[in-house]
Amino acid sequence: MMGQPPAPYPARKAEAIALAMKNFDRLQESRQGIGEEARLSSVTGPRGLIGGLKMLIANNTRAVLAATTALAAVALIAVVPVLTRGPGALEDALNGGLSEQAAKPEVVVAPNMATPEIVVEEAEAPMAADAPAPAPRGVFTRAMPAPKMRAGDAARARELGAIAPTAQRNEEFRPEPLPVPEADTEAFPEAEDNPVKVTAESPVSTFSIDVDTASWSILRNSLTAGTLPPKDAVRIEEMVNYFSYDYPAPEGGMPFATQVGVSDSPWRAGTQLVQIGLQGAMPAERPAMNLVFLVDTSGSMQDANKLPLLKQSFRLMLGQLGAEDRVSIVTYAGSAGRVLEPTPASERQTILAALDRLEAGGSTAGQAGLQQAYATAAEMKRDGAVARVILATDGDFNVGISEPGKLKDYIAAQRDSGTYLSVLGFGRGNLDDATMQALAQNGNGMAAYIDTLAEAQKVLVDQLTGALVPIADDVKIQVEWNPALVAEYRLIGYETRALRREDFNNDKVDAGEIGAGHQVTALYEITPVGSDARMTDPLRYAAEVSPSAEAAAVESDELGFLRLRYKAPGEAESQLIEAPILADAGPLAQADWAVAIAGFGQLLKGSTLIGDWSMGDAIALAQASKGADPYGYRSEAITLMRLAESLMQ
Repeated sequence: MMGQPPAPYPARKAEAIALAMKNFDRLQESRQGIGEEARLSSVTGPRGLIGGLKMLIANNTRAVLAATTALAAVALIAVVPVLTRGPGALEDALNGGLSEQAAKPEVVVAPNMATPEIVVEEAEAPMAADAPAPAPRGVFTRAMPAPKMRAGDAARARELGAIAPTAQRNEEFRPEPLPVPEADTEAFPEAEDNPVKVTAESPVSTFSIDVDTASWSILRNSLTAGTLPPKDAVRIEEMVNYFSYDYPAPEGGMPFATQVGVSDSPWRAGTQLVQIGLQGAMPAERPAMNLVFLVDTSGSMQDANKLPLLKQSFRLMLGQLGAEDRVSIVTYAGSAGRVLEPTPASERQTILAALDRLEAGGSTAGQAGLQQAYATAAEMKRDGAVARVILATDGDFNVGISEPGKLKDYIAAQRDSGTYLSVLGFGRGNLDDATMQALAQNGNGMAAYIDTLAEAQKVLVDQLTGALVPIADDVKIQVEWNPALVAEYRLIGYETRALRREDFNNDKVDAGEIGAGHQVTALYEITPVGSDARMTDPLRYAAEVSPSAEAAAVESDELGFLRLRYKAPGEAESQLIEAPILADAGPLAQADWAVAIAGFGQLLKGSTLIGDWSMGDAIALAQASKGADPYGYRSEAITLMRLAESLMQ
């Protein structure tokens, strides 16, 4: 490394600068005036400006070292204001000289220093509210004044390389690239938690069943990444329904069986939990399937946990299909295209080759892809075969039918024609879970989030028949609570599935489907009449109840009455199932596990209705009720609870 030049006195500094400029002019004039013969002579000195500089340095080392150092600093300072004015300012300055504005920056001179200090704005401390915004790192904010440049100085500066080399030697001037934030346009359905309702004022609760499991996979993905899930991503009914329970199978040709159990609540003394469980029938023989894979191949799908994982997941699913099943693949990315004509599932290599050819790139045109997918499903229609479009996407629908209402109407119309729609979500960052849920609900299908190959195994292999073969459509649940025995109640979860009371008997109102072998669990928390746990006061001016009606209600052993409506697949008229909710009913099998998971979800949502119940309490209840766990799903849940407990501290 070169040693530092001696610090010149002010007078010597000015003299050195003048000497350097004079030598530059002399060298340039002599270069222009010397004839061709002289330049070719072997006895001539060093050629050009650089050679002249070398000679100058050799002959007058001490003075010129100081002069050239000062000149380099002045040249740099003269150019830097130009650099901060935009890309074209430098060329303008070199061609026509610096502007007056650039030539008059603020003067800053460090004490006892011969070489002027170049001040760089490096402060990163918080600014006062009225302080000006700092310049980007590496941009000079104060400098020594630039000398007035004479004609030809800009050209000489360019020839000497005084700009770029100097900037390169000054490490602090090198701009640092700003970090590019990761895109995060995730959207989740927004719904307020179900409130506590007074039975005497509002005794009827109505909702659509839900067999989706996407919420559990999303929160697992968040927790294993070290973050708590967004509260809107936590849907308690999907968490509870992620796990299987020992519900008895239906009998007598019914599509599903209904069970009701009652147990004490672990989080509020004096309250009870009512568990409603549905168990779908498993057909003796699975019907043939016409499956259209609608694959999002837009640019946002290029990550490893999106399109590559999607291909692996479909490979697993393909192994469960037979020669009687038909498969087609439609893509959407800028424009829709059918990359695989309807093909028997037994032609595995043909299907796999089409999958392998899929690449991510382009914008997203979901509507165009949906149209071609449904048209393909119509072409594949066969008697006795189940038709289903399986949409695989990261949830990004930004081209096509962008208005959610119109998109829902389009899917609902296709649903009425007999083609179901299921949605598989992949990846995070721009996951539009709200749209995925809406599409699946309107398409009479299920929504699942695939974050690992193990989850693909669960959804597309272990539960394939339930995911693809419907046994009941538009399944609705309505509970009427007995005000003589139940003072208050609240439904835990199902906020996005709420229905109006009059929707229950209206067969035109859509609701969820149950697939073959599917289970559905719903939990109510109730406060018995006379319990100290009641959260609301009785009304002073409540309507009078006749003594006979009150006596009948009190003498009844019914906490409430359960009604359930469903349609057989393809039918337009619903059927009704009714059953009383008895006060002396015992808890259902594995009820404590469902309660532990429901409590876990309420803690993640920050519920104020569970008292001092903690994540440690949820973990203890889950460990005590884990039971048989052949695939490790319940052990994984306990691990996730422990992660959440640590992240909440």
